[in-house]
Amino acid sequence: MDDYLKKNYDKITKYFAATYFNKTWDILDNTERTKDDIEKMKHLCHSSFQHWTEVENCTEENLSIGYWQLSRVYSVAGEGESAIRYANKCIEISENAELAPFYIAYAYEAKARALKILGKSEESRAVKNIAGEFVPKIKDKDSKKLIEKDLENI
Repeated sequence: MDDYLKKNYDKITKYFAATYFNKTWDILDNTERTKDDIEKMKHLCHSSFQHWTEVENCTEENLSIGYWQLSRVYSVAGEGESAIRYANKCIEISENAELAPFYIAYAYEAKARALKILGKSEESRAVKNIAGEFVPKIKDKDSKKLIEKDLENI
């Protein structure tokens, strides 16, 4: 690796992590996704996550968000088993790190959504209720509205 890359590796890695994260959201927000879009979305999301893991000061929050986005991507793609796997990783890291209620609520939101994709409606409702238990603990009104909206849309 040349000197420029060595000196700027963390900055470059963060740039790609954030850029790929946002490009993933662009596809998630597109209601008329093609099969190619879905495939690209998965690759972008995994790339974003991988780059975050290489950032020098990667936090448990970064990992929680990354696992959550991976779960959402796979739910949108209709791949419930993969969505569950990443939701469970999100729950594990969020709870073990004792992250703020916002992150834990979203971890359970991801699992509820994945269970719904798998046709497990009763389990999905139960997990959605767990997510709902964290909502009153969220102090920021905008964050609370986001999770409430996402929980309503499961």
